[in-house]
Amino acid sequence: MDFFEVVRTRRSVRAYSSRPVETDKLQAILQAANLAPSAGNLQAYEIFVAQSQTVRDRLAQAAGMQEFITQAPVALVFCANPRRSAGKYGQRGATLYCLQDATIACAYAQLAAAALGLASVWVGAFEEDEVRRAIGVGADLRPVAILPLGYAAEAPGPSSRRPLRDLVHRLE
Repeated sequence: MDFFEVVRTRRSVRAYSSRPVETDKLQAILQAANLAPSAGNLQAYEIFVAQSQTVRDRLAQAAGMQEFITQAPVALVFCANPRRSAGKYGQRGATLYCLQDATIACAYAQLAAAALGLASVWVGAFEEDEVRRAIGVGADLRPVAILPLGYAAEAPGPSSRRPLRDLVHRLE
């Protein structure tokens, strides 16, 4: 699929079929995330793959009972690794660059999923400590996004977007 077609047709899906995600597709999505640019090429993030129903249930609970997380056959959890970035970039690396790294990796994964015919939705509303407990990590990692993946059981239409004239500010 053409890149711009992927961007144009990607939707936030909150209903998934029970069809499992093929291993090769999941691997391709993870590889796309791995290819995302990062500050100093440090890749100051970690990706946790939740395929177990128990873990997905805990993630849904951590996210205010967003049940579609339990419905999707896979949920990826992207965590920033502040210590990895701080070693090279100090405080700015620990508070910003690692978050940007995790965010860019998640965006690449989301677009790769769409290109492969899979659905997803970016989840950022959750209790960080509960997500940490669900995936079994300590306070040294900061959960940034949960990305449920699967085959869509709904077909949402496009959402409205701001016109470019309101969004883009040209500098002279």
